[in-house]
Amino acid sequence: MNKDSKRREALLYHAKPTPGKIQVVPTKKYATQRDLSLAYSPGVAEPCLEIAKDVNNVYKYTAKGNLVAVISNGTAVLGLGDIGPEASKPVMEGKGLLFKIFADIDVFDIEVDTKNIEEFIQTVKNIAPTFGGINLEDIKAPESFEIERRLVEELNIPVMHDDQHGTAIISSAALINALELADKKAEDVKMVVSGAGSAALACADLYMLLGVKLENILMFNSKGLLTKNNPALSELQLKYAKDMDSIGLEEALVGADIFLGLSSGDIMSAQMLLGMADNPIVFAMANPNPEIDYNLAIETRKDVIMATGRSDHPNQVNNVLGFPYIFRGALDVRATKINEAMKMAAVKALASLAKESVPEQVNVAYGATKLVFGKEYIIPKPFDPRLIAIVAPAVARAAMESGVALNPIMDWAKYEEDLLERLGNDNKMLRMISNKAKMDPKRIVFAEAEHLDVLKAAQIVLEEGVAIPILLGNKEIISELKAELGFDANVEIIDPKDKEETSRRNRFAENYFETRKRRGITLYDAQRLMRERNYFAAMMINTGEADGLVTGHTRSYATVLKPMLQMVNKAARASIVATTNLMMTARGPMFLSDTAVNIDPTAIELANIALMTAKTARMFGVEPVIAMVSYSNYGSSTNEKANKVREAVAYLHENHPDLIVDGEIQSDFALNPEMLKEKFPFSKLVGKKVNTLIFPNLDSANITYKLLKELNKVESIGPIMMGMGKPVHIFQLGASVEEMVNMATIAVLDAQEKGKRKK
Repeated sequence: MNKDSKRREALLYHAKPTPGKIQVVPTKKYATQRDLSLAYSPGVAEPCLEIAKDVNNVYKYTAKGNLVAVISNGTAVLGLGDIGPEASKPVMEGKGLLFKIFADIDVFDIEVDTKNIEEFIQTVKNIAPTFGGINLEDIKAPESFEIERRLVEELNIPVMHDDQHGTAIISSAALINALELADKKAEDVKMVVSGAGSAALACADLYMLLGVKLENILMFNSKGLLTKNNPALSELQLKYAKDMDSIGLEEALVGADIFLGLSSGDIMSAQMLLGMADNPIVFAMANPNPEIDYNLAIETRKDVIMATGRSDHPNQVNNVLGFPYIFRGALDVRATKINEAMKMAAVKALASLAKESVPEQVNVAYGATKLVFGKEYIIPKPFDPRLIAIVAPAVARAAMESGVALNPIMDWAKYEEDLLERLGNDNKMLRMISNKAKMDPKRIVFAEAEHLDVLKAAQIVLEEGVAIPILLGNKEIISELKAELGFDANVEIIDPKDKEETSRRNRFAENYFETRKRRGITLYDAQRLMRERNYFAAMMINTGEADGLVTGHTRSYATVLKPMLQMVNKAARASIVATTNLMMTARGPMFLSDTAVNIDPTAIELANIALMTAKTARMFGVEPVIAMVSYSNYGSSTNEKANKVREAVAYLHENHPDLIVDGEIQSDFALNPEMLKEKFPFSKLVGKKVNTLIFPNLDSANITYKLLKELNKVESIGPIMMGMGKPVHIFQLGASVEEMVNMATIAVLDAQEKGKRKK
């Protein structure tokens, strides 16, 4: 995508379908006059009076306790500088989005039109009663230091300037583990810091709490080493200034144990790295280009332990590992501030988590066979679902122990369970599967590339690095549409009807004829069919000229399914082909099967569908907990429809005893753990969170997933084809661009998985 296209895409993302990235959503019923009378006048008077009696009741009757203000004056926005409060608003909304998706914290973004410290502080103090916490953002130094210091002192709610402390907290966790791997003690190391802004100063402050000695820290700004005779230094920078003549960065790094970079890209050479001590620790966190390129560093020194700010290298120092969970813990105990004890608790929790065994879904997300503590894994990954239940409680405990918690937690097991439940309302799974696809992108045929939306989906997967698209269709039409989209990348375009494809078409036809000549197909039939894109695409993956295919945007599912079943064999040991839909629900990802193929499966077919769905769930790093749903509960009906489900469950219990599955059961009991435990305490699903539903027939499965998608706006990925020998995936008729991108991503994951089995 060219620069203009990227710019247009970014602007469209923020403008459509609704301007901005966040909105306010009611949390109470409001359908009837009675609801409205409770929400506003006269019912609203009662909580007002209770709060007037005791101001602490504001946490009981309003959203204050889960509401954070993200506040900026726009003086230091990302790499854009002083662009003003209005121009900072998209960034503040983005920070609000991260708070919500990672920790379920609501945010109002506040942009303040002043550069005056006193005016800014007074504005924040005046609006503070609205909020449970304050996140200061993108305020330039040194003003940011004074603003944060004053607000922490003068307000009784948590206040943190994430630009200062976020990087410090995450990199401190990395430093603890890096020192352990390097077999070094904090009090003995020599550290060189490139950068003397708010983040670098906060990092150095926190590192000293870990044991690094002030006299062993050499700090540089853009002018050189900080020295006592420099009158331009701030009071905070003077703390790190040395009483010595200035030296260069290369000289300073000789024998150094740690390099901390928060400055600009490519300022550290291979020669500088070679001059460092054994097992050097290099945190090169300038973005987008680190102070030294990651690949250059590891090629130069095999013993280097390195972290960057980039997601495409190991050990990403990403603030999202910290601020959502720090505020989560602080809010949940109504902390009056975020103090050093709470920051250090977050540091130690993150460092400790990196040493624990990694959940499979995290391995899946990062395309790793098994992430283990070591030089390439010294801090947790941002998609690790355990973060909220590890970091937030650590922060909450520290707040209680340091005496700043007004609402201490009594039941920690219940608290951690509640925290994990909060993860269900975001789309981490989508980010995880996309990340895994990018680790090993595959060649995916888009069989209907003459259509604008299909071509747009192909453009996105290419630009995101998810897949390498192969476009089927009329070359002239596709080229015109590419120009319209600004899709200027050079990708393979194939028109199965072109004369230049005659040789390949004939080869495909002969291949197909050999496999179907005793099933009514003549060579002429095969040659005719190879002019059709779906047949041609299927032969491309059969012959290994592509790794997977997606199709179906313009035709009914059944119409497209037929040639796929004719052309592509079932997977080894697969007795049936079926589909599942991955639904991103408020309770987390749910697999629904069979949504598109088998109209009325037998008991054994149902059991096989359950087994295939379990296998698919594990491909996504999800351990399946399966409910075989029906209108009947455990024998309450003897109708043949209910009996079929019961027989399928019995078969699975006998032949696959390790699989967590039960039924027949009604869907409300399957999804409501309290109801299930009360009425059916013997169920194998008691005490477990069901994440997979197997339906008794196509009617119920298809209707359910489409109702969820349309009425509740639940995001759906699928139907995901199961049981095919090759990665073949069919869109629903009229699928959106986003749905097609998701399906292409699934096709890549499927190709990766099938490729593993061949090895």
